[in-house]
Amino acid sequence: YLIQKKIFGNKEKICKERIYLAVGIILNVMILFYFKYYGFFFENVNRIFNVQFSIKQLALPLGISFITFQQIAFLVDTYRGKIGNIKFLDYICFITYFPHISSGPILLYQDFEPFLHKKKEVDWNKIAQGFYMFAMGLGKKVLIADVFGQAVNYGYANVTTLNTTTAIFVSIAYSIEIYFDFSGYCDMAIGISRMLQMDLPQNFDSPYQAVTILEFWKKWHITLTRFLTQYLYIPLGGNRKGKLRANINTIIVFACSGLWHGASWTFVLWGVLHGCFMVITKSFKGIFDKIPKVINRIITLSFVNLAWVLFRSNSWDTFKQMIQAIFQNKWGKLDNAIGDFFKPAILEAISISWIPSWVYALVATAVVMFMLFGCRNVQYKAEHLNYSVKSVVWVLAVLIISVCSFSGVTTFIYAAF
Repeated sequence: YLIQKKIFGNKEKICKERIYLAVGIILNVMILFYFKYYGFFFENVNRIFNVQFSIKQLALPLGISFITFQQIAFLVDTYRGKIGNIKFLDYICFITYFPHISSGPILLYQDFEPFLHKKKEVDWNKIAQGFYMFAMGLGKKVLIADVFGQAVNYGYANVTTLNTTTAIFVSIAYSIEIYFDFSGYCDMAIGISRMLQMDLPQNFDSPYQAVTILEFWKKWHITLTRFLTQYLYIPLGGNRKGKLRANINTIIVFACSGLWHGASWTFVLWGVLHGCFMVITKSFKGIFDKIPKVINRIITLSFVNLAWVLFRSNSWDTFKQMIQAIFQNKWGKLDNAIGDFFKPAILEAISISWIPSWVYALVATAVVMFMLFGCRNVQYKAEHLNYSVKSVVWVLAVLIISVCSFSGVTTFIYAAF
């Protein structure tokens, strides 16, 4: 906040303004580096130089990644003249606004400012929309993400026992888990905010319905894409310095996105792979445009799904074992393949105690696929609500079943990033 004041107060002195901006960005990045990448850095130093620096086990402060991004954007937007002289209380409310803090969406001050200054009136339509989004987000997390997550955890804990069919099922289960977990959190955060009469930016727009990887990243974690575009890709030169430079900038941005997700080379490679596929898709756009949409969609989803395998793997060895299991070509006969697909151990992992396993597996898979490929996203549905007794019963049923299904301790995947 103090640095923002200095930047704002030196609008006529460009050199000082830039120095304050650089200091602000460096301080924020240093704090993030210490808490999130300290161990990763010294692990690599020890490995490369064959030394034995001791590594502290640091607790990651809640929401530090999202807060760091918000504060950097806050300083840069002040430098760009988008933010004026603001009150300290307004700044504190913006930075510490709790619903989105551990998993997003990532806010800019411009997203939050209208809420601070508009007249507060109760809008029951927004309260209804917010309640709907919160209930649906909770349902996504508890009834879908956590359940499929059990199959994922089982599969990755027993990689060596998987055959092709079960390995593919586990990889698809993670694609389902991470989407419903992450978008479920964002739906709840946006829903809480809407009940408080505030409109947070949309963070997901049915990403698995994307035809190309370009479209996927316009629909997945939209506010992260916005941040990286405005505050990294464009400052690097964007596409203003030729095609080659634009392609390099794209790969750099995605590599940074991977590193932001976690202090591991698997995350970095995940980002680089997405960046390379993005570059390939842009470079050969004419060819991709001639391919039927259904084929393009299969290519995109197959790539995204395999990339999630790398994202989920805790080590290179786990990743290699999963890839080997997927491509080992041990399908067996059709009846055996069906039996393997609903392998008892995996089936039990995704079951709820009071529903027969095979019934739950069939119904859950069918419902999830319909939701992924045949439904509009929760935010769209909330904004086009049909108020009726049926809708009330439906929303309350999802909310009550979700609460009744709580068991043990669960965390949101993106809270770790």
